[in-house]
Amino acid sequence: MSKELFDIIAKTGNATIERIISRGHKSPPGFWYDQDFDEWVVVLRGAAKLRLAGQKKIILMKAGDYLLIPARKRHRVEWTPPDKQTIWLAVKIGR
Repeated sequence: MSKELFDIIAKTGNATIERIISRGHKSPPGFWYDQDFDEWVVVLRGAAKLRLAGQKKIILMKAGDYLLIPARKRHRVEWTPPDKQTIWLAVKIGR
C-alpha cells in the first residue's frame, strides 16, 4: 500500500467518524498536524507511535489504546509498522 487510506464512515453536524489504514506510514519530517477540531483516535489493529508537541515522550499505541487530541494540539505520527496494517478509528469533533 503506497498511500494511507481514509474512509469517512459517518458525518453529522460537527462530528466525523473516519477509518484510517496505515502501513509503514508516518508524518513527513518537520510536519505537524495542527487541527481546529478535537480528535479522538483508537487503534483497532496494529500499532503506532505518536508525538505531541511539547512532550519528549513518544506515545506507543497498540490495539485498544485510545487518545483524545485537543484542537490546536500539534501532533505527528512517528511510526506505523511496515509489515502489517494499522487500522485506526478517528472521531473528529468540530468547535
